Amino acid sequence: MTKRVAVLLGGPSSEREVSLVSGAACAKALREGAYEVVEIDPGEALMQRLAEADPDIVFNALHGPWGEDGRVQGLLEWFGRPYTHSGVLASALAMDKQRAKAVFEAAGIDCPKGAVLDRKTIADAHPMEPPYVIKPVNEGSSVGVYIIRPGDNRPPADIGSDQWKLGEDVLVEEFIPGRELTVAVLGDEPLAVTEILPKSDFYDFEAKYAAGGSAHEVPARIPPEIEKRCMEAAVAAHEAVGARGLTRSDFRYDMHNDRLALLEINTQPGMTPTSLAPEQAAYRGRDFKALCAWIAEDASCLR
Repeated sequence: MTKRVAVLLGGPSSEREVSLVSGAACAKALREGAYEVVEIDPGEALMQRLAEADPDIVFNALHGPWGEDGRVQGLLEWFGRPYTHSGVLASALAMDKQRAKAVFEAAGIDCPKGAVLDRKTIADAHPMEPPYVIKPVNEGSSVGVYIIRPGDNRPPADIGSDQWKLGEDVLVEEFIPGRELTVAVLGDEPLAVTEILPKSDFYDFEAKYAAGGSAHEVPARIPPEIEKRCMEAAVAAHEAVGARGLTRSDFRYDMHNDRLALLEINTQPGMTPTSLAPEQAAYRGRDFKALCAWIAEDASCLR
């Protein structure tokens, strides 16, 4: 019997446009895989629309707050149908960067040192010696991330202004120089290590999603022992937050000090055929259609 899949895409977060692209790609791949698919852009009537769609599986292709931070996962638990990716606790924990770091450090994973501060207290003066990074506590896709470099007079003024809509608290942490590496974990298996080569100063929103904004090298040309450390740390991070399904962990590798630091784990990685996690799955012999089918069949409640 053909399974009916409701793909959630879009949503109200700052990553809406990214989610629309991910969700459309997943819906297309699932249709090609002989699933019956209905696409749902969530709003206030999500539960009603899910009830009307009556799916066997809910495929969560949302990104950012609300769709990735445990809130929609709670609704899906209440709905009672199998859904993809991580559950309520893992999603909420991974989305809160500072609390996730505490869990990672307890598991023996190196992370950048930092603290959560009120955004207005840092708007006029450096909270630490540059270089350092300022980022929202609960956003993804490098939304609202700034690198403050030596010689900068102060943090960007918009952090203390009324135009800032990304929360009153921000995470301030040390800047770790070096190479940008990422590892996807599927189930309990690390797929590969990719090196991200952004065309700009760092892997910001533009570098992630604009055509030609970055190059991906998979597998990364790194020493075998660093590849092993990356993969082990990605699995450890996946397990530490209690993630399920597909995750992607991002690292900085400082060659000069032999330091590999985990920046964050993403429980809803980008899902287009050229996104980082699908690229790694393809490298391991699982094409995009097969990856989407694996994720759909992995769906469950009480995640």
